[in-house]
Parts: sequence; C-alpha cells; structure tokens
Amino acid sequence: MPSSMTGLGRGIAQAGELTVETEIKSLNSRFLDISFRFPRDVSVNEFELRDLIKKYVSRGKLTVNIKLQFNEAEVLGNLLDEEALNSTMELLHKIKDKSGIDEEPTLENVLSLQHFFFKEQELDTENGFEVIKESLANALEDLKTMRAKEGQALGKDITERLETISSLVNKIESINKSSVQEYFSKLVERAEQLSAELKDNELRLNTELALLVEKYDVTEECVRLKSHLDMFKDALQSNGEIGRKLNFISQEMNREANTINSKAISTDILHTGILIKEELEKIREQIQNIE
Repeated sequence: MPSSMTGLGRGIAQAGELTVETEIKSLNSRFLDISFRFPRDVSVNEFELRDLIKKYVSRGKLTVNIKLQFNEAEVLGNLLDEEALNSTMELLHKIKDKSGIDEEPTLENVLSLQHFFFKEQELDTENGFEVIKESLANALEDLKTMRAKEGQALGKDITERLETISSLVNKIESINKSSVQEYFSKLVERAEQLSAELKDNELRLNTELALLVEKYDVTEECVRLKSHLDMFKDALQSNGEIGRKLNFISQEMNREANTINSKAISTDILHTGILIKEELEKIREQIQNIE
C-alpha cells in the first residue's frame, strides 16, 4: 500500500533526570533530505541518528527537532559547586565590609552570581544518547503511522480515478469502431464525387482508403492504456518505495492518451480523451505525495 511523504510524528522518552521530546515534520521530496535542530551535545551522534531514520523513511524532506529537558531539582543539585558557593559568599561579605553596607547579602544577590558556583550543564553522552534514540524511534513510528494513513487515503482516491479512466477507455473503444467505419464511408462518398474513374480503380482506391483510415484507429492505444492501468493498480498495492514507479507509469498512460487525442476523428472520442487527460493530471498530482 502507498505511504504518503507528508506527515508529522512526535515521540517522548525519559530516563532519570533527562526527558527527550522529538518532533518530525515530513514533506515531499525526490530524495531523502534530513535537517536537524538539536543541542550542540547531540551533534556528535548525527550520523547514527540519520541511519536510524533511514530504517523508517526512504524519501521525503524531514525536519527533526530534538529537545532535551532536565529535572531542575536533580540537575541543580548535581551542578552546584559548594566550594565555589562558599567562596562567592565570602566575596559578598568582603564587599559588604569594604563598602560599609549594613545589610546582609540577599538570595537575589547570591543568584546574580550563580555562574560562579553552578557547573555548566552537560549531557551524559552514553546514557543520554540512548534516551534520544528512543525518543526519535517513537517519533518515527508515529510518523510512519500517519504517513500510512495519508497514503491509504491517496490510494483510495487514485483507485477511483483509475476506474473512471478505465470506463472512459471502454467508451472510446465502443465509439472507435463505428466512427472509423463512418469516416471510411465518408471518404468513399467523397472519392466517388471527385473521381470519374472510380469503377476502373475501385480496388486500389479502397485499399488506399483503408490504409488512411487505419491511421486514425485508436484500438492499439486503448489496449496499451488498459495494460498500463492494470500495471498501475498492481504497483499501487505493492509495498516499499513505489512513488517513482507510479510516476513513470502515469507518464506512459499520458503518452497513450495524447496519441488517442491526436488520432481522434470523432468529437466524442476527443472529448472523452480530454476527460482521461484530466483524471491523469489529478493522479499525477496525487502521486507526488507518495513515497
């Protein structure tokens, strides 16, 4: 079944003080195009993250946003440098004594110098990355589900249009035989009016007229178009990356429709051929979304 290239996936994973939230937005693209937004600490594992994504997605323009959140109480407790805090307090008291200020240092005064006694927050490389991968995998599963749902809707719409085209081709086939015969009769009638020697060259004239009429017969094109329709339906039901194949088959169907229209000697065939072209154009737009 087809899978859409558009979708949105979210995933959350948590371990200890760390919570990771991942959001993936997917749009149409001829190839797999991945862009990341994540903290600098995560960039060293970018290639491994890309490999994980490739297990789920083969085509599409993906924007992957990874956010890290830490439990504030635990983090601040781990990052507090008590020795540096004591030194900071001593400094504040020294400033108080030197400046002659009577008031004791407040908490606000202390926190304004927190960069002296709080260590820089760092990601636990090994354990933290496992949480990031879990969050990313959850988001990819969510994205896969949404893309499959969208693909199912696309497949249903395309299948209905294929049935419409099939009915239109059947109509052309039914019109074609009578229109060719009518055209042939008109040619003969016109030739009889123009040629006084028709009786002496009747066999040759009929042969030439038959060859001329054959140029306007669209039976072969209808047969090939039906064959392409069957091939398209089979491809639509298959798994994997089918978007490119569907696009190629739709081009072949469009080529046959163009030939039918160029050879049409009946306005009914021409109008029906135009309807086929309209449906094919809508199908072509739809398959641009299929992976």
